[in-house]
This record gives sequence, C-alpha cells and structure tokens, in this order.
Amino acid sequence: MDAPMELLTNGVRRRRNRQWPDDVKARIVAETLRPGASVSEVAERHGLKANHVSSWRTLARNGKLVLPAPEDPVEFAALMVAPVVEDVTAAVPTASAGPEVVVGSVTVRLEPGASSARIASVVHALMAGS
Repeated sequence: MDAPMELLTNGVRRRRNRQWPDDVKARIVAETLRPGASVSEVAERHGLKANHVSSWRTLARNGKLVLPAPEDPVEFAALMVAPVVEDVTAAVPTASAGPEVVVGSVTVRLEPGASSARIASVVHALMAGS
C-alpha cells in the first residue's frame, strides 16, 4: 500500500519578480559607467544580481533604454601633436583623412567618418575655450 504524499512548507512565500521603472534602470546603468565603478558593486548596492544589471546595459547599448545625461558632459579625445608643416604641398590631406576643424592656430583632425554631432561638439568645445 502506498503512503499518502504530504507537502510541507515553511510558510515563506516566494518573492514575485520586481518591476523596475525605466528611469530607475537607466540611473542604475549610468552608475556602472562612471570611472572606477563595477557592475557587480553597483548591482549589490541596489540589491540586484550583476547579470540583471548587465542585461539592462545591453538594452541601453541597443537603444532600448535611454540613459540620463551625464553629470559631467566633458568628453575627452586623444591629442597628437605634430610639427608644423611649412611646405603647403606636403600638407595636402589624403582621401582617407577625416574632417579638420581649424580655430586660429589650432587644427583638430577627427577620425574619418566622424558624425556631424561629434564635429559640432568639438567646435563647441573649441569655441568655449577661446
């Protein structure tokens, strides 16, 4: 004869999945992008698992989660200093060269295919500094 099966529970209810508003997700993802921050440290601070925050970072990368504007909108770019070329014929740019922004005696050469937004931000930064 088979014994009846009994299911004993300890009275703890299973936790439901939390729903995070997009603005909270975006703020948490933005925290992971700060210098020196790690995904696991930020996730732990908010009571989340790191892979959960990583999936939100993927959403942001794919444009499905809009991040807040950075607190410090300064953008850094690599700076290479080259000697001034006196011979004009030697300074003819090649077809693969990117756009150049000239303000006074300063010439900034951007990467080939630089977007208009990037060019505008460089011009804005140069004008703000003069």
